[in-house]
Amino acid sequence: MIFKKLIFLIFIVSALAFTTRDSSSKNTSVFINSDSYLYVKGTTNISNFSCDFNISTLENKIPVSFITNAGEMIFDNTVLVLETDCFDCGGKAINNDFKKILKSDNHPKIFLNLEKISLLNNGKSVEAKIAIEIAGFKKTHEIPVKIKKEHGLLVSGNLELSLNEYNLEAPKKLFGLISINDTIEIDFKLRVQEY
Repeated sequence: MIFKKLIFLIFIVSALAFTTRDSSSKNTSVFINSDSYLYVKGTTNISNFSCDFNISTLENKIPVSFITNAGEMIFDNTVLVLETDCFDCGGKAINNDFKKILKSDNHPKIFLNLEKISLLNNGKSVEAKIAIEIAGFKKTHEIPVKIKKEHGLLVSGNLELSLNEYNLEAPKKLFGLISINDTIEIDFKLRVQEY
């Protein structure tokens, strides 16, 4: 969910920034088209689950400020804020469980701070360095993403996260007989356009 919006910014900015070789700075804004998707997938000891982020809630433009230098984009205060209520896991009970996992009562927002984007050797993908804050805990991740020019930029990728690294604990059901595994996967395909 958080990664989706952040990844969109990364791809749009990278496509715009890597077209020049000299060091330069840029301020722009981007938006994410409604045909994009972001899923958080996980497993329990008995089944799988998937939570879909409501892309239509990302209607506002996202400001982006960065400096390009030697195949890298370094961002200045480029932060995305995602509401935890914007995920749908397919039912009221599992939605409530997902919000409990994210500690939504005390931390209703997820913060994504885009720090840096680096062009990878193959020239078709980039690596984004993102500081993600969930439930008051911040961790930095490096995420490889693919970019394709198609009606703007089509950015795709996935990231595995450990609930434990954010001090999150999944609720157990039926007296502990059903439990959620610690690793979740974020899968996204975002279409981003400059505003």
